[in-house]
Amino acid sequence: MIYELRTYTLIPGTQAEYLRLNRDVGRKIRGDRFGKLEGAWTTEFGTLNQYVHLWSYPDLNERERLRGALAKDEGWTREYVPQIRPMILTQENKILNGVDGVPLTAPADGGRHVYELRSYRAHTGKAGEWVAHFKAGLPARQKYSKMVGLWTTEVSMLNQVVHLWAYTDLSHRADVRSKTVQDPEWQAFLKKGYPLLTHMESVILASTEVSPLR
Repeated sequence: MIYELRTYTLIPGTQAEYLRLNRDVGRKIRGDRFGKLEGAWTTEFGTLNQYVHLWSYPDLNERERLRGALAKDEGWTREYVPQIRPMILTQENKILNGVDGVPLTAPADGGRHVYELRSYRAHTGKAGEWVAHFKAGLPARQKYSKMVGLWTTEVSMLNQVVHLWAYTDLSHRADVRSKTVQDPEWQAFLKKGYPLLTHMESVILASTEVSPLR
């Protein structure tokens, strides 16, 4: 299984119309016939006016085949793309490999959530080492909130680790992060992990109406 994380930066003021078209036109045409939609969000904090969507495919060859088939679908190319394309300023995508032992897992409590997408860039050749330390420390971290997904980059910016977390709201996130600061096991991981990193980013995401992850 591979994942594709796509980020579209929209012209300010067009997000509501983009989401309407995505819901009423794009999803009805595409469904999950050309890759499975795992999650779709808009940015609340971080870079604004962005639409972030996560797709899964059996492998890169199947992704290429399905993307080729989508490009030939007249509903997609004539009804949907011409309407949304003028709203998009930039597009970015990352091909991601899931980390063994950390499957994509939806929140178990139901309802809507606030998501945090964190991207860390490691020193060249050090992403695997960081992941190994992280997995060892993850039980301590998950005492406070559960991880949704953990990946490393296969295509796009290399030596990068991407992880996704869910919280009931921003107060819950603040409470969790306050508790982890006091957890000695988690702090022991951080002392090992920080020296392996060169850059860290975080964005807060809100699920769209079409997102399977709510």
